[in-house]
Amino acid sequence: MHKMDTAAIRTNELVDIRDVQIDSSMPTEEKIKAFVEQVKNPYCFKVGSVVVRVSYTGEKTTMNEQFANMLMLL
Repeated sequence: MHKMDTAAIRTNELVDIRDVQIDSSMPTEEKIKAFVEQVKNPYCFKVGSVVVRVSYTGEKTTMNEQFANMLMLL
């Protein structure tokens, strides 16, 4: 999913992240599972009419660590 060609993205099929509901009392692993189940593609979603494509640079943290850090902010 993270290598998806930008031209192949169908914006009408993307999940609007504003509609994603995460119970902040759940453990981090459960938050991740709930997010992925709802958003379908964690690398590409939208916020309103804006398409967001997620990518990571050569940092020493893994994608899972970055993702968990993002969910802790919810």
